[in-house]
Amino acid sequence: MYNFDYVRAKSVQEVNELFSKNPEARFISGGMTLLPTLKQRLANPALLIDLQDLPEMRGITVDEKMVSVGAMTRHAEVAGHKEIVQAIPALAFLASGIADPQVRNMGTIGGSISNNDPSADYPGAVLGLGAKVITNKRTIDADDFFTGLFSTALEKGEFVMRVNFPRVLKAGYCKMPNPASGYVMAGCFISQTMDKKVRVAINGAAPCVFRQHEFEKLLESDFSVNAIKACVQSAEGLNADMHASAAYRAQLVVYALKRAIEFAQSH
Repeated sequence: MYNFDYVRAKSVQEVNELFSKNPEARFISGGMTLLPTLKQRLANPALLIDLQDLPEMRGITVDEKMVSVGAMTRHAEVAGHKEIVQAIPALAFLASGIADPQVRNMGTIGGSISNNDPSADYPGAVLGLGAKVITNKRTIDADDFFTGLFSTALEKGEFVMRVNFPRVLKAGYCKMPNPASGYVMAGCFISQTMDKKVRVAINGAAPCVFRQHEFEKLLESDFSVNAIKACVQSAEGLNADMHASAAYRAQLVVYALKRAIEFAQSH
């Protein structure tokens, strides 16, 4: 690990001032990705700005229209939050299955979606529910936030403060994890919005989470497993590595979709 300076900021204003003086600084929340990267000397920031003490980035609020989650909220907090379990069961279920207890008690939703690892869970929920990502500069729609492999719409000096999830009629999630690492090889987050529109987000299978519009159209006319029993996911553009071929991941996508629908119908 290279030497670096460290500051635990107390306000958004302090973060902005620190970054303006140190444009190569890196933000840190849970550190689940950044710390291993630093240990392997794959990054060499002169300054780490810790966001843990910013009150605007903490807390969960639930009302009739929305579930709002602060960016510094740990995965375990989302998984065990009684109001989220009632409002959007699939979101709590997703959080409960992230990695292992150590990661769930340290990792944050803001860090997860900002890193946009293709095998992460939360990008599926953000895109599948059509959430809005609130940063220190603006509001970004889910459809515009994830831009590619480990890439998002966040600009230099911009960081996630909250994620606002709209409440939906139904939602479901299923992932097919790697049996060794637990990372998502293919997953599906599905929701039926209040106006009966359907969103289907596929994570883990491709370099970046994406919406499956073909499946969405079929499910809008019939929100059931029967509607997609003849569906086939193309393997073109999907990930292929030592764990699974693109063709195998394509099959996993359809299986995860069916399981996600079953979850949505039963919760």
